[in-house]
Amino acid sequence: MSKVIAEKLLAGIIFGDSDNNEYIYLPGGEVGSERPICVLERSGGRDDLPLDEAAYMVQHLTLKPCSHPLLGKRSY
Repeated sequence: MSKVIAEKLLAGIIFGDSDNNEYIYLPGGEVGSERPICVLERSGGRDDLPLDEAAYMVQHLTLKPCSHPLLGKRSY
């Protein structure tokens, strides 16, 4: 897991690929929780991911900080 990516997710940065409609972010309600759960949006569906798995997926899918169509640049 990349600690840098995990810290950016915790700070509300949204990672994504607008061409493929894939986004990973931490919802505002998860801020400060003991085991934060991130959201992976792709193809109109949503899945929950633990923070460490979300950071791995950001690297694996080569997602970059971006603007979400509904949320903007930050998730909270």
